[in-house]
Amino acid sequence: MINRRQALGVVAAVGFFPSRGFANVAPQRSEIRESLAKHFSAAGTAGTFVGYKVDEYLVIASDSVRSGEAKLPASTFKIPNSIIALETGVVGDPDTDVFKWDGIKRPIEAWNRDHTMRTAIAASVVPVYQEIARRIGSEPMQKYLDLFEYGNRNIGGGIDQFWLTGDLRIDPVQQVDFVDRLRRGVLPVSKRSQELVRDILPVTKVGDAEIRAKSGLLGAERGEPSLGWMVGWAEKGSANTVFALNMDCAEPRLVAERMKITQLCLGEIGAI
Repeated sequence: MINRRQALGVVAAVGFFPSRGFANVAPQRSEIRESLAKHFSAAGTAGTFVGYKVDEYLVIASDSVRSGEAKLPASTFKIPNSIIALETGVVGDPDTDVFKWDGIKRPIEAWNRDHTMRTAIAASVVPVYQEIARRIGSEPMQKYLDLFEYGNRNIGGGIDQFWLTGDLRIDPVQQVDFVDRLRRGVLPVSKRSQELVRDILPVTKVGDAEIRAKSGLLGAERGEPSLGWMVGWAEKGSANTVFALNMDCAEPRLVAERMKITQLCLGEIGAI
């Protein structure tokens, strides 16, 4: 019997994603839907979208190239970072453990105050998560990225920089695979850690659907955005669709387009 992870991970068997060592079986259905790419071009940028309609075992991608290209995860790494923080005890409770502002004024005003992990993930506070990573330390961080099979698992470039400017890389299909395992609670960590992280992920309501997702923006902490991410899952009734989007965000106006284009793509594939 083909399990969900095999169905997702081996889309290489149908020829539009690179092989990444999964079992040699094909998913029930997978397709390139080039019409999705128009949402990026209409916004004056380039990007990729991958959606996994869980109940249908259906993987839909906007293209056959960028969907398999690995890039720095930026603040989407706050998802595994949060799980590891809870699992190691670096954070005991995402609502009561407080990270004090260090007093350094940064260009994003929401970062210039104390935060819990829940408020820090909502405001995507890079300094808080850099401190979390430093408290976790290199050896435990490497251990859990290996357990999660997260991207290329490379934490080179500094314990508080590897997902921002360092050597960690992950592609959209790997993002979908990781997020789907979190959604189902089957990562090799405690149920509690996974439940808490699912709960603190920001939620956007669209009609009768909910999108639970984390954004990412390379260069955000420097005020020099370049690449944007949006990863998570949509729930509509009992149906779930896990997704990953990345797009070029060289112009500030494009930062806000990440969720807009995500919703357009999800709507086109019937997920919301």
